[in-house]
Amino acid sequence: MTHRTITRRDFTKRAAVAIGCAAAANSASPASAQNKRTPVALQLYTVRDLTAKDFAGTLGIVAKMGYDAVEFGGYGGLAAKDMKKLLGDLGLVCAGTHEGFDRLETKLGEVIEYNRTIGNEWLVCPEMPKEWRGKGAEGFRAFAERLNVIGEKVRQAGMRLCYHNHSFEFKKADGKYLLDILLDAADPKLVGAEVDVYWVKHGGEDPAAFITRHAGRCPLIHMKDMTGGSKPTDTPVGTGILDMKGIIRVSRKAGARWFIVEQDTPKQPILGAVETSLKNMRELLKA
Repeated sequence: MTHRTITRRDFTKRAAVAIGCAAAANSASPASAQNKRTPVALQLYTVRDLTAKDFAGTLGIVAKMGYDAVEFGGYGGLAAKDMKKLLGDLGLVCAGTHEGFDRLETKLGEVIEYNRTIGNEWLVCPEMPKEWRGKGAEGFRAFAERLNVIGEKVRQAGMRLCYHNHSFEFKKADGKYLLDILLDAADPKLVGAEVDVYWVKHGGEDPAAFITRHAGRCPLIHMKDMTGGSKPTDTPVGTGILDMKGIIRVSRKAGARWFIVEQDTPKQPILGAVETSLKNMRELLKA
């Protein structure tokens, strides 16, 4: 595969638009924010089979489609300075990075330095380790305290830590979702939420209601649609049953900074699915 190279002037203009629009979505009134072009990112886990074969070439395809940014779930073996150059050459910015809890605990300095170099503000813990899950509410509260410790160090570095949900966090204890218990126990100044709307729905909760309940804590929204039927799976944005317009509306009001497309188990050719999601996101964001 090959990737296109754009001029430094083009990159500067695109990066300014992406970052400026993200800030506008957080700081402007809902009405004025909706009149601006909202940037859209792709979680690269979606195209993991392609990046495993050609990391730089796959990012080139993503950029050519019109995505403004990518969220990393691995760096393709690239050093930070090389990743920075690749992003610059392609006119992409970084909308976040998924780092496993073990690395956040034991290699945080290394993680922070890499992400500072590539210009990333958002570090995301993608999942709670299994040893915490079986302890119920107390396990979730204890895990929140560990995230607080990491989040303080991340904050001191000028970045923000978020936790990404699946559906197991939507079991209840004492009448509350375990994810609500985690977020209540975590300091909102130190730990935010990257809300995966598919997994919220899969867990039995309304994504818009969850985002509204945690307004100000949800800077990153994973846009992943859901098929209907008794055995739902994920599907390109705008082709499933989720109220994506409603989700976007409340996310903007709640202070979302990035809308990030993701698919875990695509049933169609992945590049077509990724392009469909972006096309539909552009239309949904106009509403």
